[in-house]
This record gives sequence, C-alpha cells and structure tokens, in this order.
Amino acid sequence: MATFFCTADPTNGFTFIALTDSNFVVQHPYNVPLRDRYSYVDGVHRMWVYSTDKPFKVGSPTKPRTEIRIKGYDYSSGVWQFEGYVYVPSGTTGVSVMQIHRADGQKPATDLMLRVYDGELRFFSGRVVENDIYDRWMRVNVVHDVGANKLWVYVNGILKLEAQGRGVSDFYFKCGVYEQSNASNYVESRWRSIKVYTRD
Repeated sequence: MATFFCTADPTNGFTFIALTDSNFVVQHPYNVPLRDRYSYVDGVHRMWVYSTDKPFKVGSPTKPRTEIRIKGYDYSSGVWQFEGYVYVPSGTTGVSVMQIHRADGQKPATDLMLRVYDGELRFFSGRVVENDIYDRWMRVNVVHDVGANKLWVYVNGILKLEAQGRGVSDFYFKCGVYEQSNASNYVESRWRSIKVYTRD
C-alpha cells in the first residue's frame, strides 16, 4: 500500500467530502469564552491557550487545549485523509497541533499526534517530520488506512512519515493546540483550508 501514497499529490484517487460549519466543533478551556481562545477571520482558524488555562470541560484531567474536532465523519474502516495548511508562530513549543483521536475511550487515546518542539514538527515526541516550521504556512496531509493499520504524513506534498497505527477503533480528526509536556506558557496554531477525503 505504501507505494500508492507516493504520488505527486496525496489526494489523488481520493474523494473530497464537503464540510460545513456544523462539522467544526471547537473545544476550548471551559472557564473562558470561546472568543478569548479562538478566532476565525478571512478563512483562518486561530487557536491559542495559556498554560494556566483550564481543560475543555469540568472534571477532565487533560491539559489546556483549543482544538477543532471534525464532527460527523468519524470512521472505523476504509482509507481517510485530513488536509490543512498550518502556521505555528515562533516560541510555541510542547504542543500537539493535529491528532487522529480514538473514539472508543480506550488508551492510548490517539493513533497519531503531530507535535511541535522547538521549531520541529514531530510524530508524538519522537521522529522529526519537518524542521524549521515556525512562521510559515505548510500544507499537511495525513492519510490513515484503517484496514492496513498504516499512517502517512505529507508536508507540502512530500511524504515525510510512514508509521504503524494502533489497531481498529472509531477515529476522528482534530487540529489546533493541545498542550503537552514542557510546553511554553503560550501556544498557538493557525489553520486554513481544512478538508477531509476518503477512499474505499
């Protein structure tokens, strides 16, 4: 299957799924209004949190986040793809900017996290996906073949990562900022042109 995804454009052979505003559910610290941690201007979703912020809901043990959860297109089979253009301002570190989340409530909760550490985009806290990411727009495509249990990550149309998934579940896409270990006091990412594709 890996050779299929080494095409000129990672979306070749996929079917575009039209998204509406109802498909974009924003999770944000529960103790502040949405407008204080999220804006949508000229097609750009800007999301930020501070290390002192609360979780996204009362009683959650998780760290601060402002994330878009793609609603209405959870999946448990087939081949799915997330696409978006991301911008991370300099100084943001220790944060997840994109996730494939598992909806079954089991641990681990994610099959993929793209995290930012000191100007590098990483697969979780390990392999480097892209260097020198600060202060520039990047096209990010993430492909998930559930049946093959495989993941591919492209940056600006170039295959940068191939990895194993964590088995069958119900999945959904997220993007924004979700604080991880050793995070800066303030974290931010901006996303535009967010799309979802599928392939049987």
